[in-house]
Amino acid sequence: MKTLLLLLLITLSEATIGVFVKLVDGRIPIQTLNFYALAFAAAFLMAALPLATGQSPRFPRDNVKDTVIIGALIALQISVFNFAMTLAPIANVVIFWSVAPFFTFIFSAVFLGEKARKSYILIFALALTGIVLAKPLEGGNMAGNLVALGDGAIYAAMVTYMRHEGKTEAGNDIAWSMLTGALLLSPAPLLFGPGAVGAMIPYPTLGASLPVMLWAACLGIVSTGFAYFGISIVLKRLRANAYALVDIIVSPVVASLLGYLVFGEVPAGSTIYGGAILLGAGFWLTLEMSRGRESQAVHPDQCASGSRAVSSRA
Repeated sequence: MKTLLLLLLITLSEATIGVFVKLVDGRIPIQTLNFYALAFAAAFLMAALPLATGQSPRFPRDNVKDTVIIGALIALQISVFNFAMTLAPIANVVIFWSVAPFFTFIFSAVFLGEKARKSYILIFALALTGIVLAKPLEGGNMAGNLVALGDGAIYAAMVTYMRHEGKTEAGNDIAWSMLTGALLLSPAPLLFGPGAVGAMIPYPTLGASLPVMLWAACLGIVSTGFAYFGISIVLKRLRANAYALVDIIVSPVVASLLGYLVFGEVPAGSTIYGGAILLGAGFWLTLEMSRGRESQAVHPDQCASGSRAVSSRA
């Protein structure tokens, strides 16, 4: 029961990425906001992981190269995902980002030598049908839709690299990778400006004004830091493949619902229908790939699809 509750909290935290990005209301340049988010996430992980493990953060001296590369990929993936959120409704971004499992399969086949099954042909045809029905090139959200599709490829590249190196999304190294990502983005405040960090945004319905930095902190701590912290615990109790199967369906649905409840965003009917087919195809592909790796006795933590908190989606 505790594992299921934590899994629910992780899914909810991942789904809030778009909400916090949009609540910033453009008061902080998106490039700078990405830096703040990763900085807050790294600080949270450095403080929280020792509480969970009982050990102080250990610098990965024997794994510096992988830590830096993964940190760079995390910074790139999160930055592109958050940028997409500034261009399109939350539902569009999370739906089109969900092509990640298909890019993961392609990269795994090319770089890891994983073989395709006959069922993959039907799955890819189904996914392509979903994308066509969702009409990513039509309407006023084309730029955001395309950026989200591209971010799915970036995320897949990161997952493929982590699997190639035998890494997972959990453990001590991820805190250092997150810190690396923050350091790589640290020039952003100088290049694009620090943003209106002291600004207060009025919320008449709440009868109060809240600081814009609150949402930047929430983006880093809640949407990213907590998601990774929860994953580090869940993957000790739940097979990573099972986690991926839940995450690939539930998180986009919750994110879309939050977009509607908080901002009144209603995706086009074509996006809903096409997105449902795409999500279903992604779930099916992840399930098939998981079965394939289990039959080859591959470590269960080496999953084809995982947390959006890499971002996390944040």
